[in-house]
Amino acid sequence: MFSGAKPQQNDSSDTATGLNARDLARQQLMDDIGHFLLGNDLEISEENLSAAFGICSGHDAELARRVTERRAAGQPVTQAWLDEQCRHGEDAVERMADKLERSLETFATTSRNARATAAQYNSEMQVHVDKASEAEEQAEILNLAELARAMLERTKHLEQEMHRSEREAATLRSNLAKARRDADHDHLTGLPNRRAFESLIDQHYREAQASLDALSVAFCDIDNFKSINDTHGHDTGDRVIQAIASSLAKISGDNCHVARHGGEEFVMLFRGSGKKEACQQLDEVREAFSQRNFINRRTDEPIGQITFSGGVADVFAYKSPREALKAADVALYAAKEQGRNRIVAA
Repeated sequence: MFSGAKPQQNDSSDTATGLNARDLARQQLMDDIGHFLLGNDLEISEENLSAAFGICSGHDAELARRVTERRAAGQPVTQAWLDEQCRHGEDAVERMADKLERSLETFATTSRNARATAAQYNSEMQVHVDKASEAEEQAEILNLAELARAMLERTKHLEQEMHRSEREAATLRSNLAKARRDADHDHLTGLPNRRAFESLIDQHYREAQASLDALSVAFCDIDNFKSINDTHGHDTGDRVIQAIASSLAKISGDNCHVARHGGEEFVMLFRGSGKKEACQQLDEVREAFSQRNFINRRTDEPIGQITFSGGVADVFAYKSPREALKAADVALYAAKEQGRNRIVAA
């Protein structure tokens, strides 16, 4: 409440404590989200928070329904299950986008053909109108010419409208393509996001398996990132994430791919590199990055050395790419437990 504002009288105990209906609803939503995550032993991650918000707020009614059905069946809401459900939702959006794109293409083709037909009709009609106007025939011919002129104007207008619709369809297709590109990229770093990486690893897994190429995956995580955020603010934290993303991206290319997995965590795919070689490439980046010293741009206060840790796994040493990613994640935690600022092989 602003200073000097006159408090309203209300016997409600909620109002007496400074909480109105909106505050209570927001507090309840926060409590529900926390209860869902903690009650199901789920990580406090960007993806889980987004899923929990959709479930608890009702914004994702389909996911909320599946959670209710799973609980009713006496089955736990695990991280693996939730990830799978979220992937299904993303696949549905992708299918919808594909369907829309096909519909737009069909519309554009139909519109082009109709416009071409209208243009041809206009040309032929114009010839007949000109001949009828020049002929010294009876009044019926002149009336026919006037009628034809009116029809000609209408078809010209139709042709212009169809041309405009084609342009709008082209713009919509362009916007759709941009939206799909944006959906696959992290807005802070410009790197592919987790969704894009999962498609990428599936593709390279099939190709590497067929060509007998080595394939390795790695998880990287910024050391003591929460402390950086708490001490120097989120703007500085974002700059640190961008700096590490940039360093990791320098070794990316046709045979090395890096993506932001979420928060301060990155995931990498090394095509044609075994576990040892991938560890070496990643360790060189880690070593070079650890030599840098950062400064808080807002306060000019030194931040000092910032490091990251990593875990690497050979994809073909496991049953599936998902199992290899889990192994790399375990190796990452081993690197943290061994003192951070190091790369550990699974």
